[in-house]
Amino acid sequence: MKRRHLIHIACTAALALGMATQAAAQTRDKVTLMLNWYLYSEHAPFFLGMAKGLYEAEGIELDIQEGRGSAVSIQAVAANSATFGYVDIPTMIKAGSKGAPVKAVGVALQLSPMSVMGFADKNIRTPNDIVGKTVAMTPGDSMSQIWPLFLKKTGVKEGSYKVVSGDGQTKLNAVINGQADLLLGYLMDQNMRIQDATNKPVHVIRFADYGVNMISSGLITHKDTLANKAGLVKRFMKASTLAFEAAEKDPEAAVDAMLKTNPKAGKRDTLITGLKLTTPLYHTPATTAKRPFRASMTDVNESLDLLVQYGGLDAGARGKAEDWVSLDYLPE
Repeated sequence: MKRRHLIHIACTAALALGMATQAAAQTRDKVTLMLNWYLYSEHAPFFLGMAKGLYEAEGIELDIQEGRGSAVSIQAVAANSATFGYVDIPTMIKAGSKGAPVKAVGVALQLSPMSVMGFADKNIRTPNDIVGKTVAMTPGDSMSQIWPLFLKKTGVKEGSYKVVSGDGQTKLNAVINGQADLLLGYLMDQNMRIQDATNKPVHVIRFADYGVNMISSGLITHKDTLANKAGLVKRFMKASTLAFEAAEKDPEAAVDAMLKTNPKAGKRDTLITGLKLTTPLYHTPATTAKRPFRASMTDVNESLDLLVQYGGLDAGARGKAEDWVSLDYLPE
């Protein structure tokens, strides 16, 4: 009788454990990640993370959505329409200073890829050469937000050039068709798209080469999410860190994972080249030995200084990197 009782207890415990395990397996947090732009090479690590099951292993059902500029994606996170945003962090800081309840939980690109670019045969080599030219840009995206800072830093006056406005494809078409001389773009994206379409060389003027070397793309979330779902944020950042590490080691696999889900994301060879240009931007000299997303707060504060000097940010933001970027949710 005693033996039967023990067997019954053991069976009941095993059944309860099995039901609990099954329930845990079925319980997944649905997470929406809104990107900063249409799909391009920079986004491939997230798809590699999904393909490898890294988010699934953390109990996350991830939905990746394309964006239409960092400002728009920041608004979506601020409105809780997206759980996380992959956006330009200086643009987020400017939005946060105006009341947007968002904060960065990791900085992916710690060196800026922002540039102004056009066909090499236009002989536009320095910022002064932009005067009198036509520049294509997208209102609300990260580059249009930081562009005034670049102009102030280089001494180019607003109004000394013409502007053509439109979405990403409109910008490319404007340069390709001769309606614009230049466009605002990332050094690992638009310049290669133009070259792919025309077989003509493109000259790139990097913002960073003229003192606008700020932290760039990173992951943000709503402050309420940080307060109420800290565990979810940590699990998401763990999976994302592993995904970016995997993409550094195998950019081809990352691009293949993105193309498998989104065959129209671009040409494979171009995307691989773009990702290989992107991964060196993951670290500054201060973070060379650190894992992805773990920015140096000194680098963040230097970006704040630039935003105060040239970007209209209140001087009270100086030296307060922790107000805008948290490393508390990153894996060791």
